[in-house]
Amino acid sequence: MTTVVTDTGVGPLLRGWREQRRLSQLELALRADSSARHISFIETGRSRPSEEMILKLAEHLDVPVRERNALLLAAGYAPQFTESALDEPLLETLREGIERLLQGYEPFPALVVDGSYTVVAANQGIGMLLTGLPEHLLTPPLNAMRITLHPEGLAPRIRNLREWRGHLLAQMERQIGLARSESLRALYEEVSAYPLPEGAGDPEDREDPEPYPYFALPLRIEHDGHVLSFVSSISTFNTPLDVTVAELAIETFLPADPATVAYLRSLKA
Repeated sequence: MTTVVTDTGVGPLLRGWREQRRLSQLELALRADSSARHISFIETGRSRPSEEMILKLAEHLDVPVRERNALLLAAGYAPQFTESALDEPLLETLREGIERLLQGYEPFPALVVDGSYTVVAANQGIGMLLTGLPEHLLTPPLNAMRITLHPEGLAPRIRNLREWRGHLLAQMERQIGLARSESLRALYEEVSAYPLPEGAGDPEDREDPEPYPYFALPLRIEHDGHVLSFVSSISTFNTPLDVTVAELAIETFLPADPATVAYLRSLKA
């Protein structure tokens, strides 16, 4: 997910983010404690914003950290946010913390993905769900969306595939609108074109006789003759100062019924 800086100045870039967020110049000015006239001057190139103003506007426009660097570069300033490789010594404490978190969540599934849904860490609960998948889907780098929606992946095992697939694609669409990532768009076009496995996710043929009253859309997936139900929760890092860290997401799968809890605990026993 490399940031590409073109010859476009910072003004048009900021205008693009503002229009994408559907804010008027006046609304943005009020949020940033500025004036509509000053915002107009910045967007048209009549005024060069300071680093502080660029970062303030980016904050109010919810611009991703990677793209904030692009705004600074377009204005002639140095990037303010580093981009560290996950295996660098600088992030050793982060890696250890993530590993403890994932292990502590077992036997329930949990994983960490980057901004393109590449799996950077996972626990044994995830490994259990992936048992039996073809090698070409499990060859690193693993991609969570590809593994989930591919017709040879988890898709045939997901009981409510149509609903879960719709949820995942909508999630990707929101992220594309936020991050403007070409790699993410390419992934979306790939996985959204996957055909549905024959008969998979058909609620009329595969509905459970005693469904639980879920409080959120569950992932209902078969494993070794059992139907497991999970509710997904996604966490990100607060106020990240590194591009890599900003794009990490920790996804944990909370068991949504007592049967799922009992089954997973029996596997760990």
